[in-house]
This record gives sequence, structure tokens and C-alpha cells, in this order.
Amino acid sequence: MPVVHPNAAGIDIGSQFHVVAVASDRDSEPVRTFKSFTGELHDMAKWLQACHIETVAMESTGVYWIPAFEILESYGLEVFLVNAREAKNVPGRKTDIKDAQWLQKLHQFGLLRASFRPTVDIVELRAYIRQRERLLDCKAEHIQHMQQAMMEMNVQLHHVVADITGKTGMEIIRAIVAGQHDPEELVKFRDCRCKNPLEVMIAALTGNYRPEHLFTLKQSLALVDFYATQLIECDEAIELKVKQLQQQIEPPSKPLLKKRQSHGGNAMNFDVRTELYNVLGVDLTEIHGIGPTLALKLIAECGTDMSRWPTSKHFTSWLCLAPANKISGGKLLSSKTRKSSNRVSALLRLAVPVLGKTDSALGAFYRRLAARSGKSIAITATARKIATIFYNTLRFGMKYIDPGAGYYDEKYKARALEGLRRRAEAFGFTLQEKPVAAMA
Repeated sequence: MPVVHPNAAGIDIGSQFHVVAVASDRDSEPVRTFKSFTGELHDMAKWLQACHIETVAMESTGVYWIPAFEILESYGLEVFLVNAREAKNVPGRKTDIKDAQWLQKLHQFGLLRASFRPTVDIVELRAYIRQRERLLDCKAEHIQHMQQAMMEMNVQLHHVVADITGKTGMEIIRAIVAGQHDPEELVKFRDCRCKNPLEVMIAALTGNYRPEHLFTLKQSLALVDFYATQLIECDEAIELKVKQLQQQIEPPSKPLLKKRQSHGGNAMNFDVRTELYNVLGVDLTEIHGIGPTLALKLIAECGTDMSRWPTSKHFTSWLCLAPANKISGGKLLSSKTRKSSNRVSALLRLAVPVLGKTDSALGAFYRRLAARSGKSIAITATARKIATIFYNTLRFGMKYIDPGAGYYDEKYKARALEGLRRRAEAFGFTLQEKPVAAMA
């Protein structure tokens, strides 16, 4: 086999130590073990440079690969982060030394593909976005604890307000924690937009205020407030990073058109749509199903350079949204999509059910396919369409114009009629349209 990477090395990543293998002609001791301490990681990089190594392959083992990856990159080495299933060892005894040598051999012959990893700036933005998601999960957990404590006190606040974390709900909870347990006083915090009458709210706020339940409610409220402050700090870091990305490119020539948007309770504390438009030069929120927050999450996972994927088909295949055809003997055995933990794929799938309620072409496509093939297949197919539009918009600057559900339905009707005509002709019949008077 031809040697693609002559100056290649392989690393078997571990939690406590890493085993590094180079070609046997590069050093008298071609396999060495380095501990996972930062100092030894620098020693590992210097040894690889002394062996005239230019490229290194390693598996993505947990999060243990991240320090080694970043330090090796800082020394100018090209690091291939490969999928473990593509580097399975040959049958026989499995050891760390053999794994490292096998990785080096496969990489030397160019049999390993590097996993996608965005630029340093996007990696930093991605870390902030993922940290924000973890903070939201923790905050939601303590909100549930607050609701459970109130249910134990039989204060049924969630039955009389739409959201206990809204203005009315939080003011009532803070008053309860402060020591106000009179329902007639608590109901004074009721907002004028509340639909339930006063007597119903008074009945719901009459509870059994035991000290242990009040203690739980107090601590849960304090934790919710704490995570709210942490989210504000996280939003500030995200906004600063997005503004740093703007400094690396020229500002768009056309101003962003104003658009009415509905902000949810977990929206960021800055204008994400405008800041993201200044970075990309295109408005991703024109695509149905993609809001400002989702657009920022997609950019944090994929980056801004879509040329890493030659075509949209490569991009949807990376997302595991394209059929994985298995053919043997000229027969199609399976065309199911591969299982994946890709975050972009998961985000697009979550956006589809909401999109299905809209009067758009993508919404009409989802509803028709869900009725015919089931919701699971419809979600995957619609997510693939959104991914294709996202790719074309970001790479080629394509402006997405939604033709509407009516246009899509008419197109489907014309396609169905053409199929009926062909089947009628095959049986020797002619398909004829019913006169308008007869239809009336």
C-alpha cells in the first residue's frame, strides 16, 4: 500500500497516561508512555518533534483527548481526531501498545479520516453555548423542586398561573418565602392579565405552610436566582465572543430588515439575530423552524465555513440524516439512517414538530409525510430539508423564500395527477377531468 503520511504517529488516549507509537526507524524506543500531566504532554510533543513527526492520530476517548489535542496543535503538529469504530484493532490480544501501533499504521497508509473540529474561535463559542445549556438544565431542575415544595404545602400555584416563573408566580413565591402566608395578601400580586378570578386564586394559595417545606422552597428559590445570575454572565461571554468574530470579517453591505420576533423565557440578553447577521452576512432566521437562538447554536456546532463539506449531501450525511444504504448482490438490504449523537441533528429534529404547525411549505411537507409514513420518518426527512437549506444559505448566500403551504399542496397534487395519468394509460384508459358544473 502507498504511504500517505510518512511522518505519522499514533496515540492511545487514557485517563492517566497516553501511549505514543512512531515508526520503528524514528527512534530506538518507538513506543513510549507519557502521563496525562501537562508537563509530560509537553514532553510528548517535544519527543514527537525530535522524531520528525508531522501528523498524529488519536481516538476521541471521553474528554481525555482535549488537553493532548490542544497542546500538540500548539506545537504545530497536525492532529487527526478519529472515530473509534473506524480504528478497531485486528483480532487477538488487545493492549495499549498494540492500539497505538495500529493507529500509527492505519494513519501512515491514510486509512483514517479526521473528525470535524471547528476553528479555535468557534470552539470557544461552542463551549459557552454548551455551558449555557447545562445552566438552563440545572435551573429547570430547581424550578421543579420549587413546584414540588409548593405541592407538598398544597399551594396549587401552577393551576392558576400559566408559568410559576413569570412575574406573578415569582412575586408570590418570594412573598411566601419572606413569611407572607395570608392568601388574601398573596393574591394582591396577581397580574391584571391573569384569567382566573380572585376567589379561585385565594383557594389555590391557601396551603399548609409547614417549616420543612418552606425551607425547601427557600433553598430552591435561592438556587434558581443563582443560576439566573450565572446565565447573565454566560450571555455576556457569548455576546463578547460574537462581537470578536465580527471584527474578523467585513460588515454586510445591506442592513438587516426588521422582523417581529417572540422571545421565550430562556432567550439570551442581547439581540442574537442582529449580531449573528453581522457575522454571517445572511439572515438564517428566514428559514422556517430556525430562530435566533437555534441559529447561534448551529453556528457554534458547525462553524461559519461550510466548505468543509463539498456538497449539501456530504453535510446531511455527516449529520446522519441521509439514508445509509446497504446493498449486497444488487439488492437493497437497508436504507435506515445511522444512529448518531450529533448535536446539530438533534437540534434540527427538535425544531421540526413546531415547524409542522406553521403554514409553510416545510410544514406542509412534514404533515403530509407524517400522515403517510409516520412522525419519526417525517421528522428525519424534514430535518434533512432544513439542513440542506441551512447549508446552501450559509455557503452560497442563498436567500430562502418560502412559497407557502398552498404552493406545496398544489405541486403535490400535480405530481399525484401525473402519476394517475401514467397508470391509466398503462391500463388502456384515459383520465378525464370532471366538468365544473358536475362538480358543483
